[in-house]
Amino acid sequence: MLDKVPLKRTHSCGELNKKHLGKQVVLMGWVNVRRDHGGLIFLDLRDRAGITQVVFNPEISRETHQKAAQIRNEYVIAVRGKVTERPPGTVNPNLSTGQIEVLAEELRILNQAKDLPFEISDNLELGEEIRLRYRYLDLRRPEMRKKLILRHRTAKAARDFLDKEGFLEIETPFLTKSTPEGARDYLIPSRVNPGKFYALPQSPQLFKQLLMVAGMEKYFQIVKCFRDEDLRADRQPEHTQIDLEMSFVEPEDIFSLIESLMVHLFKSVLNVELKIPFPRLSYREALKTYGTDKPDIRFGLGIVDISDLASRTNFKIFTSALQKGGKVQGINAKGGGKLSKRDIDDLEKLAISHGGKGVAWFKVAEGDMESPFRKFFKEEELKELAKRMEGEREDLLLLVADKDEVVTEILGELRLELGRKLGLAEKGKYQFLWVVDFPLLQLGDEGRWEAAHHPFCMPYEEDIPLLEKEPGRVRAKTYDLVLNGRELGTGSIRIHLRQLQERILKILGIATEEMNSKFGFFLQALDYGAPPHGGIALGLDRLVTGMGGWESIREVIAFPKTQKAICPLTESPSSVNAKQLKELHITIS
Repeated sequence: MLDKVPLKRTHSCGELNKKHLGKQVVLMGWVNVRRDHGGLIFLDLRDRAGITQVVFNPEISRETHQKAAQIRNEYVIAVRGKVTERPPGTVNPNLSTGQIEVLAEELRILNQAKDLPFEISDNLELGEEIRLRYRYLDLRRPEMRKKLILRHRTAKAARDFLDKEGFLEIETPFLTKSTPEGARDYLIPSRVNPGKFYALPQSPQLFKQLLMVAGMEKYFQIVKCFRDEDLRADRQPEHTQIDLEMSFVEPEDIFSLIESLMVHLFKSVLNVELKIPFPRLSYREALKTYGTDKPDIRFGLGIVDISDLASRTNFKIFTSALQKGGKVQGINAKGGGKLSKRDIDDLEKLAISHGGKGVAWFKVAEGDMESPFRKFFKEEELKELAKRMEGEREDLLLLVADKDEVVTEILGELRLELGRKLGLAEKGKYQFLWVVDFPLLQLGDEGRWEAAHHPFCMPYEEDIPLLEKEPGRVRAKTYDLVLNGRELGTGSIRIHLRQLQERILKILGIATEEMNSKFGFFLQALDYGAPPHGGIALGLDRLVTGMGGWESIREVIAFPKTQKAICPLTESPSSVNAKQLKELHITIS
């Protein structure tokens, strides 16, 4: 039965110190740990702010002491008592409240707790399935609480910064029109318009451009976006982005603004000083040097092309790949000679998982090479290989032969894995990079041109004459912000001229009728004085994950989905009843 006269909470469990000695306080929270020392019972009482030790002494209140004997971990309780100094030798320097304790005079049990599926503490080896099924318990752990606090402070700092820069926070619709933007849309059937569907936005792309047409000039919002795509560590079906757009700008204006925003966020949230301007690398240079358009530049391990040398060897795997128009390229894993055979086998499995046939490896020893592939190379060829790849003692040379795009992808993945295995990716170091000059268009699986980013990116003016003749050579005024090998955001200068926009949509195979059906409202808006404009969308989930040095964005999302887009907590997605389907005019076969 609930007590008729409730206690009023006076302090959090993280704020008491020696200034409060002698004061009567009321604390409320969860029992973190209970220790029964015979005569005295000690409870560590936890709330969001921290932990306070509470002492139950039968000489102070026998009734309260007896109640405390019934307490178990994670009971929710209220305690009234006096703040006292901890006895000599019992101070806990690891707690902000470690110099004091509360001598309990009254205890109320607000709610009991069943035996938990796992302990509420950090550094537990828990599977993701059980963590997400009991996410409300997982979030009680101090480590998880810190992650959500970091996310909150980052979002608030971004809002404050953009407000001072003159941006208006404007909401855009969630129920909108399905338009091709790269991934599949999540569709919502309309009950009042049978047979028609809304789409959840993959981004507010068209609406933020319309806000520029409307003369808002500087827009932002921290907004949910939805994409029905295959998931991985840095993808979720719903994610949050810091979305912004500006009128009368060029890429340099965006770079300057975002660099200042990052400086502000890292200083105000982490007290970390960033150096600006951030380095820049063209898309083609990034692929050529690092094998990816989002390289981690905290370490080197650049890609070296040895196709000409490989063509002179008797190694058929190399010569066969070259005869088919492929390449032979490699990485010198500095100090990688200390890796075990099992480590190298793991690298080979990684290459195979990305479509390759394997990896040829050579350990550089004193005046020699150790490798199962050594027999296919002449002595002078091995010496030239070591020279070309700057191989020194205890280095590991890794070579891949295949089609150009396969070699690039494999070496990009091997480079990242080697960075982890060899400890080259320095923890606590933040290395930003702008990747610029992406291609406007790329050939899809069906041999049709597709937008490399989205269909609304402005091409470089000097490349516009190539649109119909050589579309693959056209560069876009697009840019990605990368942090430690993780793409944080993508942006571009947008097309503000209707004629140019229609040209590009036609190259993408969108006929006039479809164009007017899907984009008519937007194309019409461009006829009414659309200004030059551009912007960027920064992934808040990825940004916070990078700031904290974690691997998966699921760590910084309160209630994420699994890699199969399932929520174990709510068991969604789920079936709905026949009545609901009938109201929506939907039949499931």
